[in-house]
Amino acid sequence: MATRAGFAAIIGAPNAGKSTLVNRLVGSKVSIVTQKVQTTRFPVRGVAMAGEAQIVLVDTPGIFTPRRRLDRAMVRSAWGGAADADVVVHLVDAAGEIGAEEGTAKSGDKRSVHDTQTIIEGLKASGAKAILALNKIDLIKRDKLLALSQKLFESGCYSEVFMISAANGNGVDDLKARLAELMPESPWLYPEDQAADLPARLLAAEITREKVYLRLHEELPYAASVETTAFTDVAKDGGVRIEQIIYIERDTQRPIVLGKGGQTLKWIGEQSRKELTEILDRPVHLFLHVKVKENWAEERGLYSDLGLDFDA
Repeated sequence: MATRAGFAAIIGAPNAGKSTLVNRLVGSKVSIVTQKVQTTRFPVRGVAMAGEAQIVLVDTPGIFTPRRRLDRAMVRSAWGGAADADVVVHLVDAAGEIGAEEGTAKSGDKRSVHDTQTIIEGLKASGAKAILALNKIDLIKRDKLLALSQKLFESGCYSEVFMISAANGNGVDDLKARLAELMPESPWLYPEDQAADLPARLLAAEITREKVYLRLHEELPYAASVETTAFTDVAKDGGVRIEQIIYIERDTQRPIVLGKGGQTLKWIGEQSRKELTEILDRPVHLFLHVKVKENWAEERGLYSDLGLDFDA
């Protein structure tokens, strides 16, 4: 049987569940998942296998109304990932959309509805057909779900609709099978056992950034980033020494990240080290530092390895 391989871009508003879906399709963790919106800052390619087909999943940043230089680069990156893909999946938070219509939505859901319309307009302008995937279906009643499906499908942007729950896996296998069918005939692009092509030092930074958000999602706004400054082998135990800087925008945020007696930073380091040890399958010696960098979100240097276009 001929093999298939191609790219499937997952686009959607921030917090629609794109990272959760990519991780579910791949079967392992390749993209960070937090309760914060807008945590994916650059496309992460996860490699999903389905029979003789290899699906390279591009988990793009959420498409939203940009304000900062980094925001604008992220949105361009998302549309760029979609334009280069063989298949585009528009993931929509169905529960948030319906909540917004009924007036019971949180402010974040209301923004998500606006972002969904922005994406629909973008799809219309491109002339491309996407697969519509309605997510979080376990949280809403079927009649409301069907009405939302019909409303969005009538925009003319979609070739077909799938109803899924990325969190518990409902409907995801059907979506995966369809993506496999749509991949062009081609030799596999990656080894069968490779889950992602994210460079190890970037993956390490993403894992630590996830832990920062998990621990500080209430105290710390989106004013934090992580950079891996050193990634070197340790001959003594076959491990790796990883040095990272957690960037914050104001000196007043330093005590928040450090915590009393350094306990918060210690927790972040322990959790990141534990997960990196499992992912890299080798001992990890992790050293974290906190540094104030007021305008890190406006600087290109911090993201020079991520392929973001700051000039367009």
